[in-house]
Amino acid sequence: MTSSFRKTVPSPGPRRLRWLAAAIAIIVPLAIPAGPADARVRAARAYAGAYDGIWNVVFATTRGTCSSGYSVPFTVIGNRVTSAGGGRVSGTVGRGGNVAVYVSVGASRASGGGRLAGNSGAGSWRGIISGDHCSGVWQATR
Repeated sequence: MTSSFRKTVPSPGPRRLRWLAAAIAIIVPLAIPAGPADARVRAARAYAGAYDGIWNVVFATTRGTCSSGYSVPFTVIGNRVTSAGGGRVSGTVGRGGNVAVYVSVGASRASGGGRLAGNSGAGSWRGIISGDHCSGVWQATR
């Protein structure tokens, strides 16, 4: 009489499988090297607050008959430029400090661009101030 002996291997229970899946979910991301996307995320976080704060912007007229010396406070949060009082301001600041802004106060409006670096900035603007077409330069300090 021959008997056949068959050994059965117990299957892992659902609890063991959940533990194994959790371990893999933790270990695999740690084993993958950081790539370009991770570097972009770190750079974006570093840039996010680089220009944050209230900037005092003084406008000087170089062409036209508009008065010079207007000062408008801007607020920068992240990559957005808004008013800190003194009119409507909207715009953006890029990663390298390049800025594009639109300002309106009453019937006067102007747009400008330039660059922020550290605690200062400068650029040019053009617009219609009290009905006159003018352009000029601006300087900002934080």
